[in-house]
Amino acid sequence: MTAFCAAATQRILDPMLPRLAEVYTTTLSAASWAITAFAIVYGCLQLVLGPSGDRYGKLRVISLFSLLAAVASLLCALSGSLATLIAARMLTGVGCAAVIPLAMAWIGDNVPYEQRQAVLARFLIGQIGGLACGQTFGGLAAEQDWWQWPFLVYTLLFAAASGLLWYRAGRHERPQKRERESLGVSLRHVLQKPWPRVVLITVFFEGAAVFCGFAFVASHLHVAGGLPLTEAGLILAVFALGGLSFALLARRLVPKLGESGLCQSGCVLIAIALAAICLRPTPGVAIVGCYLFGLGFYMLHNTLQTTATQMAPERRGAAVSLFATAFFTGQSLGTAIGGGIIALSGTAPTLALAAVGVLPVGFGFAWQIRRRDRALTDYAAPADPTIR
Repeated sequence: MTAFCAAATQRILDPMLPRLAEVYTTTLSAASWAITAFAIVYGCLQLVLGPSGDRYGKLRVISLFSLLAAVASLLCALSGSLATLIAARMLTGVGCAAVIPLAMAWIGDNVPYEQRQAVLARFLIGQIGGLACGQTFGGLAAEQDWWQWPFLVYTLLFAAASGLLWYRAGRHERPQKRERESLGVSLRHVLQKPWPRVVLITVFFEGAAVFCGFAFVASHLHVAGGLPLTEAGLILAVFALGGLSFALLARRLVPKLGESGLCQSGCVLIAIALAAICLRPTPGVAIVGCYLFGLGFYMLHNTLQTTATQMAPERRGAAVSLFATAFFTGQSLGTAIGGGIIALSGTAPTLALAAVGVLPVGFGFAWQIRRRDRALTDYAAPADPTIR
C-alpha cells in the first residue's frame, strides 16, 4: 500500500500540468516545477535515509516517513498558490523518500539474488498500480472544479499504511546491531568499487532521458493532439499495463533474455513508443505507445534495480538509496530540461530528444553487464593444469 501511494504521488501532477498553468495563470514550464521540486527533494534525502534504515530498521523508517507524507498530501490539497503547492510537494518528497528504496533494500536482505529480480518485479505491481491511479486520478481531477481531491485520498492511505507498518515492525523487525558510522563512511564504502559507480551513472542518465519526455506525454497529447486532459490522463495510465505485463512475465523473460538483453530490448521499446507519440499524438497510437513504454521502461529499470540491491550487501540501505538519489536527480534534470525545451519549441522536440537519448543508456549498460560477466567468469575459471 505504501509503495502504491508513493508511486501515485510521484506522477499525479503529470496530466495536471495544463490545469495548474491555467489555475495559477502561469506557463507549463513554471508549473512543471511542482514535479521537479518533488524529485529533487526525494533524490537528495536518500543519502540520509538509506543509512538510517540500515541502523534503525527499514520498516520503522518507512512507517515514520509515510506519516509525514500523509500530512504533506493534506497540505497539497489545501494549497492556494503555485508557491505553496511547490512547498507542499517538496514536503511530500521528504515523506515518500524512504518508501520504495528501503522496501527494495528489505527485499535484498531477505531474498537470494537469483530469485530477486522476479520478486522485485512482483513488488512493482504495487508501484505500477500507484502510477496508474495517480495518472488516472490526475487526469480526472484536472477537468473538475475541485482538482485537489486526489491528495485527500492519498492522505488517508498513507496514514493507514504507516500504522500497519509500525505494527509489523514492532513484531517482526530487529535492527542490526552495528557501530555508529558517519554518513560519509557509509557512502564512501559503496562508491569505492567500480561497479556501483557504473550502475549509479547509468540510472542517472536513464532518469534524465526517460522523464525528459514521459513527464510531458499528457501535455503533448493535449496541446498537439487536442485530447481533453481526462482522456490524456487515462491513456497515460496504459503505461501501467505495460509494466504489469513485465511483472507477470518476469520469470520467463529474465532467464530468456538475460540482464543485457532486457536492457537492450527495453530501451528500444521506449524509443519506439516516444517517437510514435511524438509524431502521431492520436488516441490509438498513444495507447499502444504508452503500453510499449511501460513494458520497455520496466525491462530496463528493473534490471538496474536488481543490480543495485547487490552493490554493497552489508550496507544495502545506503546503496539502494544512492541508486534512488541518482535516478531522481536525473529525473529532475530531465524534467527541467524538458520544461525549458517546451518553453522554446513546444512539446514535440522534448519527446524526440528523450527517444534518442535513452538508446545509448540501455545499450551502454548492456555492454557493461557483458563486460562484468566476462570478468567474473575469467576470475572464477580454474587454472589449466597443463599450462606451466
